[in-house]
Amino acid sequence: MKKRIIIRFKKNMIDKPIVYRLARDFNLVFNILRANVLPKADSIMVVELEGTDENYQRGIDYLINAGCDIEPIEQDIKRDEAKCVHCGVCTSVCAPSALYLNRDSMKVEFDYERCVACELCVRVCPVKALNVYFDY
Repeated sequence: MKKRIIIRFKKNMIDKPIVYRLARDFNLVFNILRANVLPKADSIMVVELEGTDENYQRGIDYLINAGCDIEPIEQDIKRDEAKCVHCGVCTSVCAPSALYLNRDSMKVEFDYERCVACELCVRVCPVKALNVYFDY
């Protein structure tokens, strides 16, 4: 089982080893996709967690009990290949480099595995080739 979640935590939690505990105590493999962690402000992390369903739920319960707010990423970004003109505007706002310009073909490539569904690319696409789809 592999799921992406958003973890929001308060500034007083900055000294707690939250992600470490997910790995050590709940045997979850984690991949930090995006993070904005500040010492004197509320912080956010987008992570992908992988493990058994039971360990995942135990890890989520730990995060909630520790005071974190958890949001599952229930959306995905899709690209309409017929609409895309490969202008590259989306690549300029894609922090995890899920959208990038293939220098050989000069076409925009989309690595869905790297996408954190921040929706910045959707907002800047001049031809509306990128859209958000919700997975409920």
